[in-house]
Amino acid sequence: MKHFLAICLLGCLLFQSCNQRSSDSLEMNPAFVHVVYFWLNDPESTSDRKDFEEALNMFLEASEFAQTNYVGTPPEASREVVDDSFSYCLIVTFESAEAQENYQTEAAHLAFIENASHLWNKVIVYDALGMEK
Repeated sequence: MKHFLAICLLGCLLFQSCNQRSSDSLEMNPAFVHVVYFWLNDPESTSDRKDFEEALNMFLEASEFAQTNYVGTPPEASREVVDDSFSYCLIVTFESAEAQENYQTEAAHLAFIENASHLWNKVIVYDALGMEK
């Protein structure tokens, strides 16, 4: 539970500097947030990191459903409650749970998995529905 709360907090904080798919002024859509943590097989390999980042960027540029996204790496943990064991964090927003479901089977997402899954040994996903204000 402690790791889940830390990861959720990290995800929220990372969205303060959310990357966007295009130069258009997109705002983060809180309707559905998809947070993915990747642990690479060889996190010290410059080549593996380059291959992973290229595959991820190609995927995000081609995705029809992902609205805004953030890709980050962990800073060195300064407190015991912070998990810095992952290699990459991906946060993607969707307009709805249905859009996220479509994303799971879109060609760009499936190609990313096919092209990059040999680079990681663990993936954890946290999805969240936005709360109405």
